[in-house]
Amino acid sequence: MEQTQARSNIYALLSRVLMQEADTELIDIINNDDAILEMMPNYKVWDARTTLQSSELIEKHLSPDFTNISLLHLIPYETFYTREDQMIETGGANPVTDMYSAYDFMVDFAEARVVSADHIGVEMEFMHHLCEAQIKAMNDNDSEAVEELMNVEREFLDKHLVRWAPLYLLNMKHESRSPLYYDAADMALEFILSDYQYLSETAGA
Repeated sequence: MEQTQARSNIYALLSRVLMQEADTELIDIINNDDAILEMMPNYKVWDARTTLQSSELIEKHLSPDFTNISLLHLIPYETFYTREDQMIETGGANPVTDMYSAYDFMVDFAEARVVSADHIGVEMEFMHHLCEAQIKAMNDNDSEAVEELMNVEREFLDKHLVRWAPLYLLNMKHESRSPLYYDAADMALEFILSDYQYLSETAGA
């Protein structure tokens, strides 16, 4: 249970960091959580983190960097990497739509401010959604549902995030101008691959 909750929390954090610009609430959460800071070693020792107010840190460093890695130089959408024409599929033909619908996951495009359901942050949020459903099944002692959800988590990583996100995240590390987004990319890359290995070894075992 604790491991599943930890996985859920990491997916939620990465989804928030990658989907929208940082705000003071997010920065305060990160700054006040030693466990998160340990996973972001460059951000942890960044002088600007400790010398600037959160609002100033965001305005001077984080918002410009987020724009750079999400809008200007990089495209954080699966279909850009998987379609031969590099077009983002914004309609019902998007490859993630069926899995989202099957597990009652709805994308609030106005809230998320993304143009397509296959944004890396949305895919991370879906994994968080599945982990939360798994925790509920564990609390209900529903071992069949737990096994099904773990298999779905593994399948989603296999068919989606593992196939394209590492390339985006490696590019994100290269393009990042702030330690926060560099560390977030590094953390996400390592976590996706390790979680896929964990699920491959345990799901259905």
